[in-house]
Amino acid sequence: MTDSNSTDKKLDEDNGGSVKTSKKKQKKQDTWRPEGPRDPFEMLDSLPEKKQQEIQKALHLFSLGPSLPKTLQQAKKYTYHFWDTQPVPKLGDSITTHGQIVASEASVREEPYSLPQGFTWDTLDLSSPTVLKELCTLLNDNYTEDDDNTIRSDFSLEYLQWTLKPPNWLSQWHCGVRVGTNKKLVGFIAAIPADVCIYDTEKRMVQVKLLCVHKKLRLKRMTPVLIRELTRRVRQQDLCQAVYTAGTVLPTPLSSSRYWHRPLNPRKLMEINYPYLRQDMNLQRTLKFLRLPEMTKTPGLRPMTKEDVQGIHSLLQVNLCRFHLSPILSLLDVEHWLLPRENVIDTYVVEGDDGLLTDVVSFYSVSSKVLNHPVHSNLRAAQLLYIVPTATNLVDLMEDTLVLAKAKGFDIFTALDVMDNKSFLEKHKFSISDRSLHYYLYNWMCPNMSPDKVGLVLPN
Repeated sequence: MTDSNSTDKKLDEDNGGSVKTSKKKQKKQDTWRPEGPRDPFEMLDSLPEKKQQEIQKALHLFSLGPSLPKTLQQAKKYTYHFWDTQPVPKLGDSITTHGQIVASEASVREEPYSLPQGFTWDTLDLSSPTVLKELCTLLNDNYTEDDDNTIRSDFSLEYLQWTLKPPNWLSQWHCGVRVGTNKKLVGFIAAIPADVCIYDTEKRMVQVKLLCVHKKLRLKRMTPVLIRELTRRVRQQDLCQAVYTAGTVLPTPLSSSRYWHRPLNPRKLMEINYPYLRQDMNLQRTLKFLRLPEMTKTPGLRPMTKEDVQGIHSLLQVNLCRFHLSPILSLLDVEHWLLPRENVIDTYVVEGDDGLLTDVVSFYSVSSKVLNHPVHSNLRAAQLLYIVPTATNLVDLMEDTLVLAKAKGFDIFTALDVMDNKSFLEKHKFSISDRSLHYYLYNWMCPNMSPDKVGLVLPN
């Protein structure tokens, strides 16, 4: 790298070499010079937002080391140093049996796993607004972003409360890592309790979600330590299995699904160069092609209320038992996951003339921040959770769902090709993306399944 004297000389030459640097400009340049031990996170935060984005983009592209495989073909050439030590099926294994991979340990490690020097564990208290805001900041800056660093996750406090605090949640499963000196939150992983049916076996386990490590620390191999520590904490509650999803290929996917996208606000999506739009149409043709009705058509369609919990629970029980991988939901689970919350979760039911519920559909909100755009600063996506028709045609119910989502200001609607979703995706002009979502089980083996046999969607 160029030393600071060379940098100053070049700056002077670029300005003609005749104008002296002002004290204000010199002070700004000095922030780039090493002046003894300084907190790198504090230095990064003190920079202008545009400069932070440039640095983050460089870290995203160059500083993360080899990325994990996104296809099975790539995975076959990859060496999984950590996952090869874990109780998960090996890539390429043909599994025909069902059951636990390793037996439960007689005793569970009492002390936490060791972190790299300078970092400490912290159990996050998500009832604290301050801690919740810290977690929001970590996730929004480091959880996901597109390859050219123009769209980034934008979690809200309300969304995190919803996804991390379902019935019977445990605070010790909200596992954080902090810098020892300034207590900055730089790592996180969470688990929530879940009852899951795998083929004909019902298991109490956990859902693992929101694994995140600060970009500047990913070369320190904190991810395996976070997973080991969370596993230890889960084992302390006598649970041995977990279900989780990832966009990368790990050993070994139980099922693999694809994301499909349906534009609701094509003008905005074209202006921000959203990738999943047809490239062979101009704006006017796109608007005409993607036009939706102004009003819904299904009689009796209305937002869910708390009084609908029992009826929805019955509809979901009958529907979900058809799939090989599905959640076992209690009445409290239905209330928590489906009862509408502004900008978090929307659920609609169809009520028949006799007062009984016949259909239900729900979708949750996924917000993103649009970076470096002169007009747009955010992108709102609706992600399909459940759609269960018994009296209404599935295609018609989905059309009404798109109308409702557009009326609520969503820019795009996203669905996985799980459950019965394939029957309406192309009919409603969804476009398949190049992104996959893989389902995994920890310490459990069973035959693979096609995505239409998956009845589980994990908000993440």
